[in-house]
Amino acid sequence: MPGQLNVLLAEVGIPYDIVFELEEINDEFKDTDLVLVCGANDIVNSSAIEDENSPIAGMPVLWVWDAKNCVVMKRTMGTGYAGIDNPLFFKQNSSMLLGDAKKTLQGVLSSLRKAYDEWYNYL
Repeated sequence: MPGQLNVLLAEVGIPYDIVFELEEINDEFKDTDLVLVCGANDIVNSSAIEDENSPIAGMPVLWVWDAKNCVVMKRTMGTGYAGIDNPLFFKQNSSMLLGDAKKTLQGVLSSLRKAYDEWYNYL
């Protein structure tokens, strides 16, 4: 993870030894079926790579747009700290899931558990 996020991860109790550095994970996204982005904006902004005139050009970002599908969970469609639009939000393989992050993630997890239970009971 980019350095500025280490503090946030530590605040919510994520062990540092399970977090990948950008150099370790970015190439993996092309082989990933689904990426869930929770509340991030600038750190997943593809203009850092795709637009040499962007204010964040060259900034280290996660290449989540390379995954087959990307779901971005945010409270609003607002810009991040950099104050610029994020082309990721409009890519064909991206979807937006707007709402409170905790409630949204709980709903996703609940739905996945239900689907798994139904599948397991079917077997």
